[in-house]
Amino acid sequence: MCFGILGRKECYINSCFQEIMKKTSIYHLPSFHYLMDSEAQEDTREAYDDKQVVTEIMALVLCYFLETNAKQYNMVDKNVIEIGAGTGLVSIVASLLGAHVTATDLPELLGNLQYNISRNTKMKSKHLPQVKELSWGVALDTNFPRSSNNFDYILAADVVYAHPFLEELLITFDHLCKETTIILWAMKFRLEKENKFVDRFKELFDLEEISSFPSLNIKLYKAVKKNRRSV
Repeated sequence: MCFGILGRKECYINSCFQEIMKKTSIYHLPSFHYLMDSEAQEDTREAYDDKQVVTEIMALVLCYFLETNAKQYNMVDKNVIEIGAGTGLVSIVASLLGAHVTATDLPELLGNLQYNISRNTKMKSKHLPQVKELSWGVALDTNFPRSSNNFDYILAADVVYAHPFLEELLITFDHLCKETTIILWAMKFRLEKENKFVDRFKELFDLEEISSFPSLNIKLYKAVKKNRRSV
């Protein structure tokens, strides 16, 4: 059953991914029980401000988009990197949709990320996903040399919030992108910092809003690198 405070698309996220959540170890996170629990209809909007819950909702938003737009944004045999992968849900779905996936996050999160991805993609995915450390703005030329970056898609869910590394995040986006790379990025607007980051982001990338979830204050963006000759 859907939350009363959610719109039609938001409700569909719950029903569309209930089965896949039941089949993954990620489903056992307390916040996913909250997300799927029909009794949560009584809860208030403030519950969505919990960072972990919000992050997982945005991961669901991005997964829903990949699932329902699989023809337009075909993942099969594409090189995909997720930044700030967290528990790995988006990477898992991209892998199940046929992509070559590299899931990245901070070193202390890689153990759980590797476990979740291995458990939920083994013998189910066309290509074996990789898990790799990525600290934004750190050793990018060493760990992700531009000459070998050939990503068709960069996926990101809830990577922009009140942390001190927004400039490093922007540098990382820029470093990983070629002219043909498409960024698919789910974002929740909370503070003025988010708006400022979007303004900075637009200096380097052409940004297009492709979906929105107003009741959650979440937007999904598509971005490609600007033609530097026209900037």
